[in-house]
Amino acid sequence: MVSDGEKAFRFGVNLVRPGSRDEWVAKCRRVEELGYHVLSVADHLGIAPPFPALVLAGAVTERVRLNTFVLNAPFYRPSLLAREVAGTDQFVSGRLELGLGAGYVKEEFEAAGMPFPGAGARVDHLELTIKELARLYADPEYAPKPAQPGGPPLMIGGRGDRLLSLAAEHAATIAFSGMAKVRDGAPLMLATADAVEERTRFVTERLAGRDAEFNLLVQLVQVTEDREGALREIHARLSDSMTLDELAEIPTVLVGTVEEIAEQLVAHRSRFGFSYFTVLEPNLETLAPVVELLCRR
Repeated sequence: MVSDGEKAFRFGVNLVRPGSRDEWVAKCRRVEELGYHVLSVADHLGIAPPFPALVLAGAVTERVRLNTFVLNAPFYRPSLLAREVAGTDQFVSGRLELGLGAGYVKEEFEAAGMPFPGAGARVDHLELTIKELARLYADPEYAPKPAQPGGPPLMIGGRGDRLLSLAAEHAATIAFSGMAKVRDGAPLMLATADAVEERTRFVTERLAGRDAEFNLLVQLVQVTEDREGALREIHARLSDSMTLDELAEIPTVLVGTVEEIAEQLVAHRSRFGFSYFTVLEPNLETLAPVVELLCRR
């Protein structure tokens, strides 16, 4: 059931495991079969290259939307990226959604033989990319033309003030990391619910009435009859200082029965504005009964 003013749920899966062509085809079809709305591909070294992976996914599915979650914008020159995006959108019949981020894994820049710019410089490049794609796709002479006029819908993902301000200005979908603020290049940590709410409120204020979808990347899904016991076990494994009570209310960890998780998602939509949830590939099958329950209401 969708209440007045609330967006309908969308669910996505971020595929992160490399494999053979046959394995890729099978899991892409499984994503669609299970009722997910979006099939996403991450942009990290050591896994499938995003654009070929999405073109193949488009060839073996019919309905599911296809998304980069999210491209490391500093790895790409904007004019070359524009060509890749437009061609991919054509080859997947206009099902592409373009996710962009500023990049955060220092070791990947080093492995690619690239300097790791400061956070400000990486966001500068992201802003340049966003504006250059918009400029190129607005040119009636631009080729190859994307299948969707003006280019695919834009998702921008991250957590910093300037990046989220860019997202509020330009993105159809704003992807919140659900991570705490850490030193640039340091390992990521889960944010508390209050910290996530502060970020969504920050963006809502900057949207100034403009409509945008809020996405969250869920880190863990566990279906269990013993929610309290499972949370205690998860808490014991975490190395940060989050309390058990704080863990119980964060939106990036979903624990309980199928019905309890469904209610958690409804509550997160109400509190934070999240209507689009993405899970990591290992949680593909785990969340599927929740997707079925919520999407048939």
